[in-house]
Amino acid sequence: MVQKYQSPVRVYKHPFELVMEAYERRFPTCHLIPMFVASDVISEEKSDDGSTHKIERRCKLDVDAPRLLKRIAGVDYVYFIQKNTLNRRERTLHIESHNETFSNRVIIHELCCYSVHPENEDWTCFEQSASLDIKSFFGFESTVEKIAMKQYANSIKKGKEIIEYYLRELEEEGITHVPRWGTSPASPVKAVLPITCPALPVTPAITIIPPVESSKECLAVKEGSSPVGSPTDALSATPDDKLDADYINRYLGDLTPFQESCLIRLRSWLQETHKGKIPKDQHILRFLRARDFNMDKAREILCQSLTWRKQHQVDYLLDTWTSPQVLHDYYTGGWHHHDRDGRPLYILRLGQMDTKGLVRALGEESLLRHVLSINEEGLRRCEENTKVFGRPISCWTCLVDLEGLNMRHLWRPGVKALLRIIEVVEANYPETLGRLLILRAPRVFPVLWTLVSPFIDENTRKKFLIYAGNDYQGPGGLVDYIDKEIIPDFLGGECMCEVPEGGLVPKTLYRTPEELENDDIRLWTETIYQSASIFKGAPHELLIEIIDASSVVTWDFDVCKGDVVFNIYHSKRAPQPPKKDPLAAHGITSPGGNNVQLIDKSWQLGQDYSMVESPLTCKEGESVQGSHVTRWPGFYILQWKFHSMPACATTNLPRVDDVLATLQVSSHKCKVMYYTEVLGSEDFRTACCDVQSL
Repeated sequence: MVQKYQSPVRVYKHPFELVMEAYERRFPTCHLIPMFVASDVISEEKSDDGSTHKIERRCKLDVDAPRLLKRIAGVDYVYFIQKNTLNRRERTLHIESHNETFSNRVIIHELCCYSVHPENEDWTCFEQSASLDIKSFFGFESTVEKIAMKQYANSIKKGKEIIEYYLRELEEEGITHVPRWGTSPASPVKAVLPITCPALPVTPAITIIPPVESSKECLAVKEGSSPVGSPTDALSATPDDKLDADYINRYLGDLTPFQESCLIRLRSWLQETHKGKIPKDQHILRFLRARDFNMDKAREILCQSLTWRKQHQVDYLLDTWTSPQVLHDYYTGGWHHHDRDGRPLYILRLGQMDTKGLVRALGEESLLRHVLSINEEGLRRCEENTKVFGRPISCWTCLVDLEGLNMRHLWRPGVKALLRIIEVVEANYPETLGRLLILRAPRVFPVLWTLVSPFIDENTRKKFLIYAGNDYQGPGGLVDYIDKEIIPDFLGGECMCEVPEGGLVPKTLYRTPEELENDDIRLWTETIYQSASIFKGAPHELLIEIIDASSVVTWDFDVCKGDVVFNIYHSKRAPQPPKKDPLAAHGITSPGGNNVQLIDKSWQLGQDYSMVESPLTCKEGESVQGSHVTRWPGFYILQWKFHSMPACATTNLPRVDDVLATLQVSSHKCKVMYYTEVLGSEDFRTACCDVQSL
């Protein structure tokens, strides 16, 4: 398996030329890197005007590996070839290196780049990427991979420190400025300081630089990217598609090089596949943490969650969802200051809540919507607290008071609603719960815990602290996690808490099952998107009738599972009524009853219908938006088909016998969620804008 690494952008608050002067001091050897034994110049080339300097070195490394492994490999040192290309005119240094030793067994390739900061020409940016591919190594492939990753992680951390060290060394020598190429003689300029001048404080070479989009308020977070800086920090921006190393440390936490790389690579993948808005960095990081930074697993659950959010308009929930009055009166939960770590604190007096009454009065889906709005508010409060406390805060603390919990709370529909809520929250808000304090747990609590604990992620269960009776008042109790001044009055504190006391929901507010069912359907069908399943040999097709030429057809769809090919066809005659579930007649019921086929088997491409756009292959997890300006009136067919469908001499659909044979050996299936719109010719200008915002 190929291991890849992509670094964040490191920003040095020094001019490019001075950083290059510090960089050159690393050669021919560097005492700060013990394994870097020596380096020899193999070739060197300079342009006539001196603007370009190419140098190739052979570097000798003493890798920290077990002696036995070195004896088996038959080497004491490992050699790398490093090629540097310095362009003084463009102020860039490109570094490419690869291993010379065991190059037929292990392939290591690294690319680095020093360049001028895009917003401040007196600062320097540094980026690096690398890949490791171990084909074979005497049966020690796994060991070599671990050693290589460990050595590389250490060298990454050292790299920043080394440049800082030599920059300070230059400053101590009085070298504070190196002229740019072509402006004055290329020799270092020393600062003249009075002999009696006291030692100057050393400023860090790298500063915290959150990428900025515009001069918005300090530390505000922009959607799908990174926090923006204050107007005074406008020059400290990095490109919007890049992450700064100190921004990660300031706003996301202390990540290892491997974790940084996973975040950057997943973020880049989302930028490429989701052309519209992508999640914030904190949200992406939560999904990575939930899967122990397994890229494939994190990407899968993140894409599923993004599709869910898009389909149900969750991003707009705080603006569009208005809680019914019965929730304001009888839902015994609310936000209450923060804990000792600065995390937002949510208090839920579950023992005082009439769960049966709320379910009977509101229904399961309304309760779910309310809980989702609480989680969305929690995400917002985490961002605010990150600004207030000056450190990354990505989760909240929940305090659950079980005083009053009894068998009434174990009412089956109520437990069913609770399990459903836990399932949705676990899938779409991972790593948002920092700590759960359960107070005054009664004897009936173990029964409830037995029912719900299997549905809670193991990492989440580890964050639970359970106190029976008044144990929370003693040592190791509530005061260890919450300041005494904000402990609620109903728990023996002095702070007035605005969380409703609850009580029994009046039966006059109960609604019939039919009314609740209609409300549930309305809540979760308020979406402009539709879903469809695609199978081998059974594409999904959508018909759009165009009356006026020069109309605009726009589309927006997500590939939830599998890879698909998207086509657009035009026909002068209308297809036959849609055929649903074409396999049912042969005793097979397709899992997706929403699969529709319009193109008749007898139709011939080029005669009965024509292709108006080149086929578009869409990978799993991609979000695709686009438009087509129609040239003729008639019937347009949008088609999604399975990517691996065998190519035929014609574009007719395969015979049913062929489909049956395929389905017997493979259960491959794709799923898409789509939305289309047609605008008339007079709305063409508007359509072009709408495509960008879909």
